[in-house]
Amino acid sequence: MKTESQIPIATSVKRRFAVSLALFYSAVFAVSGTHLPFFPVWLKAIGIDASWIGLINALPAITRFTTLPQITAFAEKRHAIRAGMMLSVLATAIGFTAVGLQHQPLALFLIYALTCVMWTPTTPLTDAYALRGVARYGLDYGPLRLWGSAAFAAGSLACGYLVDVIAARDLIWVIVAWAVIAVAASLLLRPLEDVRRKTTETQAGKALLRDAGFWAVIASAALIQGSHVAYYTFSAINWQLHGLGGLTIAGLWTLGVIAEIVVFALSPRFSMHPSTMIAIGGLSAVVRWIVTANEPPLALLAIVQLGHGLTFGMTIVGTMNLLVQRVPSHQIARGQGYYAACNGLLGAATSIASGAIYARIGDNLYYVMAAMAAAGALVIWSARHRLIAQPQSEASGG
Repeated sequence: MKTESQIPIATSVKRRFAVSLALFYSAVFAVSGTHLPFFPVWLKAIGIDASWIGLINALPAITRFTTLPQITAFAEKRHAIRAGMMLSVLATAIGFTAVGLQHQPLALFLIYALTCVMWTPTTPLTDAYALRGVARYGLDYGPLRLWGSAAFAAGSLACGYLVDVIAARDLIWVIVAWAVIAVAASLLLRPLEDVRRKTTETQAGKALLRDAGFWAVIASAALIQGSHVAYYTFSAINWQLHGLGGLTIAGLWTLGVIAEIVVFALSPRFSMHPSTMIAIGGLSAVVRWIVTANEPPLALLAIVQLGHGLTFGMTIVGTMNLLVQRVPSHQIARGQGYYAACNGLLGAATSIASGAIYARIGDNLYYVMAAMAAAGALVIWSARHRLIAQPQSEASGG
């Protein structure tokens, strides 16, 4: 990756790439900013019960380990990562429109499943495109990615305001609107030169899967990120039951995202090893979920929400840095696909189980999430010597 970044490139070309990517990240994460906290609220508003909500919300995670790896690998093989991003957001806009027109649980489940098949590859493909651009133009990932987080916060706040203004049954159309904006932003993406290698792609993929260090990275990240499932699925519903309004809920989510943005902005200055960053993220999640499980007052809950900068932000920065170290540039989309698949497998199982667990024990579900985060911190800490001593070389082919 350093070899590519040493090629002289006009500052204006770098700026155009960074601006177009920042706009696309913003639009894509604005969709997530409205979807993650308020899609379950919309499901509840149209009469879907908690068990169905758990199943439906598991679908994005399920597609991450079933169809997503094939899509990212296909896009990489065809040197069509940018085209894949554009097609993905277009299909997402169409899919969410169809979802909004259907209120029967089974039919909604099926339509949403098809939507997720095309939606979930968007972020891994975008991260792969971003990391290739980072290598090509000598940029930093964190400052590019923070625009997505800023848009997530803006989308969440806007939707939180609308919760108190419009009927909850209409929230789906806010998600659709942001998806349409993402389609428009995709048209501005700059093409990147193909990074073609002489290594055999099938053998390279197999070599990547034989890398124990790579598995340690994605398994620990999946456990820590998977511990956020209860928060993503039930926090808005639970806080509503505790008497919090839509704007307050959106504000709590936004506090977390602001902390995440700060971490991304400061990430180029971090000197600690990426494996230490992930371990810090996992241990912070343990504390965060234990406090959340005890129904803290609003002031303490606001402080705990700032921990999202560590539990999510620090974890993803450490993960991306390790993936850059261990996965060659020509395999980055494949590596992102495997990473998303591992996240999806654990996330799907957690989401399905969380619906049943939450129905029985409520807020105590967060103790289960704390245990998952602790396991993730233990995995990465146990593998830290391997990750420090044996970084992947660019020419190794995986």
